[in-house]
Amino acid sequence: MKIAWCITGAGHFLKESFEAFRSIKKGVRPGPSNLKPQPSTLKITIFISNAGVEVLRMYGIFDKLKEISNGEYMEEIFTEKEQGSSSPKAGRFSLRKYDAVVVSPATSNTVAKIAYGIADSLVTNVVSLASKACIPVYVVPTDGFPGKVESEMPYSIDREKCKGCDDCEPRDRCKEEAIYGAPIPQIDLLRCNGCGLCLELCPYGAINGGVVEIKAREIDIRNVGLLRKMEGITVLEHPTHFFLFYKKGNLC
Repeated sequence: MKIAWCITGAGHFLKESFEAFRSIKKGVRPGPSNLKPQPSTLKITIFISNAGVEVLRMYGIFDKLKEISNGEYMEEIFTEKEQGSSSPKAGRFSLRKYDAVVVSPATSNTVAKIAYGIADSLVTNVVSLASKACIPVYVVPTDGFPGKVESEMPYSIDREKCKGCDDCEPRDRCKEEAIYGAPIPQIDLLRCNGCGLCLELCPYGAINGGVVEIKAREIDIRNVGLLRKMEGITVLEHPTHFFLFYKKGNLC
């Protein structure tokens, strides 16, 4: 079985998506289970938007994707920057080389584009061509459900805890030079690779990820509603829910 996993620029559900696909690849059911791991013949190709690349690096996941897709044929990792505006590898979907597409996490921006038939990025091109080829598409929106959710944030510096040390070990030892400024430094998230070394080095616990509470906009909820009505697209509320379709073989 061949699956295309598409990643967009959201932190919410990002780690859960990675863990779910890594578990599926290893033949282990995501979450608590007494089932013994079974060898997997599943091939996963990863397609990443420009924003997705940035966020994957912020959360320290980008380099770990090789645990899921080793670079061999139909197990490559394609980024939007590499694919350019024409997204040539998306042509594989017209040839029906995949059994399913999973967009997880899907930002509200990506959901809106899919809902209104816009295909101007790597991920939206994949979804468009997959839909035209009658390949089932599964989407895990980060926004679009009523109520509030907690979302994990990338690393930041707590200005109340930071002492503004002249000799700031987290700043001086950061290989990416992502920590800058004085007396209270900041983290450049476009340089940060999420390694977590700074957390260990700060003696005052001033660096952390933190969790924020977010609420979906009404327009995001409406757009997810439009997705539910689209032929060939299934909306999932959590990344691990895809396992139910994969395990039962109900992908086509």
